[in-house]
Amino acid sequence: MTEDALTASLRSPAAAAVPGAGTLLRLLRDGRPRTRSELASVTGLARSTVTQRVDALLASGLIGPAGEAVSTGGRPPTTFSFRPDARVVLAADLGATHARLALTDMSGTVLAEDRADIDIALGPEHVLDWVVDHGLALLASAGRGTGDLLGVGVGLPGPVQHSTGRAVNPPIMPGWDGFDVSGHVRGRIDRPVLVDNDVNIMAVGEHHVAWPTASHLLFVKVATGIGCGIVSEGSVYRGAQGAAGDMGHIHVPSGADRPCRCGNTGCLEAVASGHALAEALTAEGVPASGARDVVELSRNGSVPALRALRQAGRDVGEVLAASVNMFNPSVIVVGGALAMAGDHLLAGVREVIYQRSLPLATENLSIASSKAGESAGVIGAAVMVIEHCLSPEHAESLVMGA
Repeated sequence: MTEDALTASLRSPAAAAVPGAGTLLRLLRDGRPRTRSELASVTGLARSTVTQRVDALLASGLIGPAGEAVSTGGRPPTTFSFRPDARVVLAADLGATHARLALTDMSGTVLAEDRADIDIALGPEHVLDWVVDHGLALLASAGRGTGDLLGVGVGLPGPVQHSTGRAVNPPIMPGWDGFDVSGHVRGRIDRPVLVDNDVNIMAVGEHHVAWPTASHLLFVKVATGIGCGIVSEGSVYRGAQGAAGDMGHIHVPSGADRPCRCGNTGCLEAVASGHALAEALTAEGVPASGARDVVELSRNGSVPALRALRQAGRDVGEVLAASVNMFNPSVIVVGGALAMAGDHLLAGVREVIYQRSLPLATENLSIASSKAGESAGVIGAAVMVIEHCLSPEHAESLVMGA
């Protein structure tokens, strides 16, 4: 939100009906120290109102003194700024075969991490209890307690109903369908818990780290599965049932009649995922058991692996070319395990997009590898929690309850 938009929201009749500390906090989250007089000037609020709200934010610890401004005569006024370290966030990025945890501050900076190889098919109780146990250990190792915790963010490798925090018909997650993920975690950590699809949080993380000014971004994860996170006007687009961006199950010409785990044939995931490439290479006499093996083979110069990655990029590009024409993004980011193999996958993606998409749609299009890398998911999960808990409508209760 721009400073002008914040000013308008503070001056609106709705803002006058609430204490307004949350909206003032959003203004201060840009990192620029301001005096009470400057805040009053920017917002148009009375000095007494600003003082009341600043005092409430100071008492909560969310802001603090940031030195003195230049004096214009008399005692120099004190400036105030946001304190990202006042609270911490626990973020979990759960994949089909791995779990990554991170503790971040309220700017999304990672303070500590943990990861493990965990099969999501072990079930929600087993996996989520690991998240909670190891999350609490991260808190303790950082010298923080649950009272310092702003909230918990969780990314799942399947469709999620974001409003309820429940997985919806996830194809590779037996036992997770309809499971109350938020409720289970809250049962052990009494803090807000937000849940989303793993590719959505990766898109948020990449947007936060590398493309904060991009209004329209697609993040494509090419790993055990293939999915796409959509950022539109700076916010995640999830669709009616949380299934937006499930590009792995779009039919591609090279798919022919190859069966897919979704029950259909010819899906992109059936020919271009890490599992599909590993199977194809093994059939050629180049043993591989998954995406990691494909990446390792490519790094060692295996010609069949490099050829397979380039073709996988072309197949992904077939689907993205249509998406470029439909959505007209300014940025496409390619991440996930297979993207770690180098530029061969990306080259195939670019080749087809620039060949098949409209020139107007690609005129200013950036197609790049992930800059956030393996941390994109946990950073995105943390940012999801931060933006929710520090939004004007929720920050009020945080300030009042401090």
